[in-house]
Amino acid sequence: MSVSMKPNHLLAMATLGVALGAVTGQALHAQATPPVYYVAEVDVTDLEGYLKEYAPKAGTSSKDFGGQTLAAGQEITQIEGAPPNRRVVIVKWNSLEQLQAWRNSEQYKEDRKIGDKYAKTIRAFAVEGLPQN
Repeated sequence: MSVSMKPNHLLAMATLGVALGAVTGQALHAQATPPVYYVAEVDVTDLEGYLKEYAPKAGTSSKDFGGQTLAAGQEITQIEGAPPNRRVVIVKWNSLEQLQAWRNSEQYKEDRKIGDKYAKTIRAFAVEGLPQN
């Protein structure tokens, strides 16, 4: 480094170093914290209405709260045990708190009123994933 470097350049470099350190620290923390997967089995009575009026709203609100839908559909291949109901949805979350914030939100409650016209959730649960590397 040149001795003649101006103080504001030094400040800029120091600030950049702190910012990069913070981003790296957050990335390492995110990798060390395992994701949470929300799994729902849904008995859909009106698939057309469900897909048209409810699914887009629920998908948008979960995304707004940080959820990432990984799978949603009726094409299910039974491997072992009793088959799931007509539709299964799997959403990935960074934490259980994030999932619960979505489920407790006014937006989800409003969306659910629409969904209840077309389907009944048979089972919904969260399972902790493995740390992502």
